[in-house]
Parts: sequence; structure tokens; C-alpha cells
Amino acid sequence: MSDPKSWIADRSKTFDSSGIRKVFDLAARLKNPVNFSIGQPDFDVPNSVKEACIQAITDGKNAYSPSQGIAPLLEKLRHNIASRYEHSNRDVFIASGTSGGLVLTMLSLVNPGDEVIIFDPYFVMYPPLVKLVGGIPVIIDTYPDFRIDVSKVEAAISSRTKLILFNSPANPTGVTSSQAEVKALAELAASHNVALISDEIYSQFVFDGILHSPADYNPDTIVIDGFSKSHAMTGWRIGWVHGPKDVIQTMIKLQQFSFVCAPQPAQWAGLAALDVDMASYCRDYREKRDLIVNGLQDLYEFSKPGGAFYLFPKSPFGTGTEFVTKAIEHELLMIPGGIFSRKDSHFRISFAAPNSTIERGIDILRKLAKS
Repeated sequence: MSDPKSWIADRSKTFDSSGIRKVFDLAARLKNPVNFSIGQPDFDVPNSVKEACIQAITDGKNAYSPSQGIAPLLEKLRHNIASRYEHSNRDVFIASGTSGGLVLTMLSLVNPGDEVIIFDPYFVMYPPLVKLVGGIPVIIDTYPDFRIDVSKVEAAISSRTKLILFNSPANPTGVTSSQAEVKALAELAASHNVALISDEIYSQFVFDGILHSPADYNPDTIVIDGFSKSHAMTGWRIGWVHGPKDVIQTMIKLQQFSFVCAPQPAQWAGLAALDVDMASYCRDYREKRDLIVNGLQDLYEFSKPGGAFYLFPKSPFGTGTEFVTKAIEHELLMIPGGIFSRKDSHFRISFAAPNSTIERGIDILRKLAKS
């Protein structure tokens, strides 16, 4: 008798299923939970973007696009990128979401045995993806304030270091790196000939000042961005990657043999999305940030988020998992920090929710802290 379980590749056994999905499964069993677990906007896709997608479908733009993406979207992105960076060797392609961009970046750059520097806490996908391509995650602890200490990064660089994976504003902490941190990290990567990936999916949600990108200081930085968070298009799977032309061309080649292309109707929607002013949405999320920070700061320890829509407080008792389990008993859903970290001392709140929901959550969290 055959044993299908024995067929499973070893690479898939180096990590477990996403703990976030397990919380989503639990949420389905609760009647009226306060849901602070979902990492996606609570507003809908702008109407002009929906209409552009519908029009593309109606016009028959439903076939494969070129692997690099449709020409009008690429042209507009190139214009926007060139106006900021003025890098003569920078190119761009359309990926199937920022996750697709991350996958292709790792496949393009990381050989088995290469080391990849990751900052802890990290987006849940980072370490498993490095392992999936045979790389070795090198984890740098950023507790308690989640700031980047460049001296720690330099100490972690070895002859096997291939790249540094950077995310600002960050998931799960919401921390936005300062200009000094970003500049120092960019220059360090350049001086050691180490690739630097900047995951900027939350670039439209920066609450205090402006976004500082490593690409401002290191022209070889590979930047990943997309429409998922900024325009609530999480299910549309449209992102883009820009960086050195040789690297981008390699990713396009690999896309031909994997994702093929991003969904064409959604690419036309992305073209329309670039013309939508999302500043008011950023202001709304700044207000939500202030609401939850002011509601919890006297009882919880956390770094004030400068962007994204996450808060990463320290558990007032027990581990992050124990605290989240207790919160679930009170109809409050959050993600334990151990999902994003080698430590299980914190928990992640997503404040991408209506203000009334945030206020309910604050009440529960205050009662839990006092209990």
C-alpha cells in the first residue's frame, strides 16, 4: 500500500502552518467577537478601482498578461519610481501580491546555505520562506523598543550572508524606522555587498513624518510594495518589485515558470488605484492609532506605532499565548507574539477596525490588565 505522507518534501517540514490562520478558524466559532486579529484594512476598495476592474473584464482583458505586467501600469510605476530615486539601473515588474514578490526575490537571490538576516519580531512569512529556498535565517533581537541596532547587524554579517530583510512600517509592531536607522542599514549593506530587501507594503500608512526607504541611500536596494494594504485589495494579489535591472529580470524569468503573471483585470484596477488619493484613509488610521494608544498606555507596555495598523504590547501576565487565550474567553481575538517571534512575551493588536470595535476592545483589555 502506498504512503502519501512519505512523499512530502523535507523542505515543507521545516515550519508549521500559520498560527494566524488557526486564530481565524477559532474566530469562526465565536458569535460576536472583538476581532483585533485581522491584518487587513476595514474599509472597502475605492469605487473607481472596482469599476476599472469590471471594465477590464467586460473589455475582454482576461487573458495572460506579459509576465512583467501590463505596459500602462509599468509605465506609471516607472515614472513614480524614477521621480523619487533617479536610479538609472532601477526597473520594476508586477508580482502576484507582495508575497509573490517575496517568494521570487528569495528564489532569485538565496542559494542553499546562504544566510538571511531577519529582525525579530518579524512578519510571519519571513523565516519559513528563507528555509523553503534552503537559506538559513539569522535572527536579530530588537526587543524591547524594536529599533534597529546597526552594530548588531554588522556583527551578524558573515561570509555566508546574502541579504538583509527589512520591513518599515513593521508588522507586527507598527514601528517605523528613523532616517538615521535606515541610512545606516542601507550603507552597511552596500559596504558589505549584501543585498537589502525593503518590504514597504505599509508605505501609505505612515503617521508621523515621512517614510524613509533604504533605496534613498543605497541604489541597489530591492523594494517590494503593493495595493493590498493601501487600497484594501488584499484578495486581488497585485504588488510590484523594483530594484537593479539584473535582479528584476531574473525575477521576471522565474515568474514565467511559477506565477506566470499577476491577474490581468486586477492590474488594470491597480492602474486606476495609483490615481486615488488615499491620504484621508491614513488620517483615519492615525486617529485609530491614537485612540488605542491613549486607551491602553497607562496599563500596557508598548512602543507607539509610527505606521501600519498594529500595536504590539507586552502581556501584563503570563506568556503572550496565555494572555491571548484568556482574552478569547472574553470574546476578544488577537494574535500571540510567538507567531512573529522567538519570544512569546507580547501579543499583536490590529486596530484596522471600526472605532466602536476598538473602544469595545479597549474596555476588555483594561479589565484583563486589572484582573
